[in-house]
Amino acid sequence: MKCDIAIVGGGLAGASLAVALAPLGYNIKVIEAVAYKAAEQPSYDDRTLALSHSSCRILSGIGLWEMLEADATAIRKIYITELERPGRVVLDPAEMGLTEFGHVVEARRFGAAVTRLLEQTGNIDLISPASVKDIQIGGPTTCLRLESATATDELEARLVVAADGANSFIRTRLEIPTKNRDYGQTAVICNITPEIAHEGRAFECLTETGPFAVLPHTGKRCGLVWSVATENAAEILDLDDEAFLARAQMRFGKQLGAFIKAGKRTAYPLKLVRACEDVRERLVILGNAAHAIHPIGAQGFNLALRDAAVLAEVLADDDGGDPGETGLLHTYSAWRQKDQRGTIAASDGMTRLFSNPSPFAVGLRTSGLIAHAIWPSLRRYSAIKAMGYRGRIPRLALGEPLRPV
Repeated sequence: MKCDIAIVGGGLAGASLAVALAPLGYNIKVIEAVAYKAAEQPSYDDRTLALSHSSCRILSGIGLWEMLEADATAIRKIYITELERPGRVVLDPAEMGLTEFGHVVEARRFGAAVTRLLEQTGNIDLISPASVKDIQIGGPTTCLRLESATATDELEARLVVAADGANSFIRTRLEIPTKNRDYGQTAVICNITPEIAHEGRAFECLTETGPFAVLPHTGKRCGLVWSVATENAAEILDLDDEAFLARAQMRFGKQLGAFIKAGKRTAYPLKLVRACEDVRERLVILGNAAHAIHPIGAQGFNLALRDAAVLAEVLADDDGGDPGETGLLHTYSAWRQKDQRGTIAASDGMTRLFSNPSPFAVGLRTSGLIAHAIWPSLRRYSAIKAMGYRGRIPRLALGEPLRPV
């Protein structure tokens, strides 16, 4: 088999990239190890994606947003506090002439929409379930050895994109080094229903074990992300619903009244994993394979979407040339450095600052919250960065077409 671009990893980041690249006319193959499932009935436990303002524009530019907008929940205000400390910041999009900071979308709906686009797009071929078992770089193409339940095949591609997650096989196979940090924290995630309607409000309480975040979800639900010390995660998971809601209520307070229902809980260890290289000969490492970050500020998937938007723009400006050409890939890498470094530094820095018990760190973070509460210009600056407008901004994130008119 041969193609122009092979995307290893058909999750949300890899699938979104395929959809973004499709209008450029390349022959694209998406390799995904897990079989795609037909969309099931929505459930109370559906997980959420917090999409920033720039991400919604990117999705609009690639034809996905119109499939999601009707079921998206706008984030209309963000309340940031520190546990048992003074200082409270209210971020209001009206200060920037906007009506929302972004939207919350069910991951299931996003997955169903992007899968539908993959299947409907003529120059995208979805190979699933299939796993990459080897990669050979060198010459005008890169060769992948694919293994499925029934056969072993070889695929030659002019460009391979590794979007295969934080435990990337491609990255490991090519011995690309990573910088890692285990935060000693675990995110306990579930949906809850509060007594008072959320009205598009998001809450983030910063604690020494990470954020306690409540995000607006569809209907009366909210998505809860509770970062706890890893050694305490099993205890939180094992609580019955009544005890769990009571413990969560103690941490959150009564800003939305009583918590009256909780869904199924899942847990994810929180680590920083950053690849020391994001391009090699005919290879791009993208999304969590390039940078898996702490969920504070909900920046991970949004950063991956900006990766996809930039790569699509770089290839679009080349107007149908060789997508794996070394100069193009280095252009992509250089463009992404400022945004990636800034976003990772903000996520990592906030996490480490709030887990530091020293009096200096305590004073610094409290002063920072109070300063944001006092000065609108500082709030606007932080909000703009959080919405994904950092460094050189791709055209899709500005609401402009991929190719200049």
